[in-house]
Amino acid sequence: MRQTIQNALIAAVMTAVIIIPVFGLQLVRQGAQTEIDARWDLVLWGCAIVFVLQLIKPSLAKVFGGMRLPKLPTVAPKGQKIFGVLLIVLALVWPFFGSRSQVDIATLVLIYVMLGLGLNIVVGFAGLLDLGFVGFYAVGAYTYALLYHWAGWSFWEALPLSGIMAGLFGYLLGFPVLRLRGDYLAIVTLGFGEIIRLLLINLTDWTGGPDGISGIPKPTLFGYELTRRASEEGAQTFHQLMGWTFNSQHMVIYLYLMALALALITLYVSNRLIRMPIGRAWEALREDEIACRSLGLNPTNIKLSAFTLGATFAGFGGAFFAARQGLVNPESFTFIESALILAVVVLGGMGSQIGVILAAIVLTVLPEVAREFAEYRMLLFGLVMVLMMMWRPQGLLPTQRPHVEIKP
Repeated sequence: MRQTIQNALIAAVMTAVIIIPVFGLQLVRQGAQTEIDARWDLVLWGCAIVFVLQLIKPSLAKVFGGMRLPKLPTVAPKGQKIFGVLLIVLALVWPFFGSRSQVDIATLVLIYVMLGLGLNIVVGFAGLLDLGFVGFYAVGAYTYALLYHWAGWSFWEALPLSGIMAGLFGYLLGFPVLRLRGDYLAIVTLGFGEIIRLLLINLTDWTGGPDGISGIPKPTLFGYELTRRASEEGAQTFHQLMGWTFNSQHMVIYLYLMALALALITLYVSNRLIRMPIGRAWEALREDEIACRSLGLNPTNIKLSAFTLGATFAGFGGAFFAARQGLVNPESFTFIESALILAVVVLGGMGSQIGVILAAIVLTVLPEVAREFAEYRMLLFGLVMVLMMMWRPQGLLPTQRPHVEIKP
């Protein structure tokens, strides 16, 4: 009993050390001054809960030790295809029935679907842990922003180059990490993402520094703007051409349909790639690099192709993000974004495209629904991931590879 109490006290002290800087001492702006708001009640409650849980931990282990969480049913490949078709049909009709805010959230979901499918190539198919994927996302966004700001390029002119530039950065990143794997690879890619963000902050003359670049125009439709008035004198807008009354909802729907088209293209291309020899080579590299090399495959080219193609899709998503937001700044491309994209891949099931789409919907929509818990978003997010790894580590909809079973 004495040892149990001692362990509970140590756990309570460690809890206080962790939560005092986060919840106990908060900076509050009072006019021109900044004051510290000490919330010792939250600290005491947190320490008390941890102390009590540590005391009753042996009893809980006896009660719940033999219990097992129910398993989620597995979905056959044919069922996943049907589910995917239903999702696409629902996505096509959604903007015409949802409200403006709902369509806007759905557009954000589609951006994360693009990013998740791109990272799925690197992590899910090739087995290369990438924690700096947001760097390619930033390259695509800033490529469009800089091309517009300095050269006056439109979205459709800059979109291909955004993907190419992000793919080039992915190719360049591949060389330093050719001999790395596991944790070492993750550390190097994490550093790459931070290097990109710091460069965007410090290249003030080019990128605008911390303020970023604003005034980025929305995409046009066949060269016609979907705005109330054309930016150039004497030019027509799309609604004037069609004889329609201007409605701001039209631009929201147009951006959504464009994001849906880009997401479907990403899904189609990645689905075709995994059925081609390059996709089989990715899977061979993921399973065993030594066996892959012994079969005559070149791991160098395989890794470079995975990084390049995954980064290209992130570049397309970044260019669309810049067009949708109308501005870009380095704070939109922090490590939290990389962690969220990786969580989409892991939660959905590495290598499972339908699972990635489902996870993107869950992780994007749930925080918007539970806005009253916005302060504890990351805490709940971490708890969900821990429970998911304990309950279903293979993901929501794990991919099922073809296999043959010999009956006894």
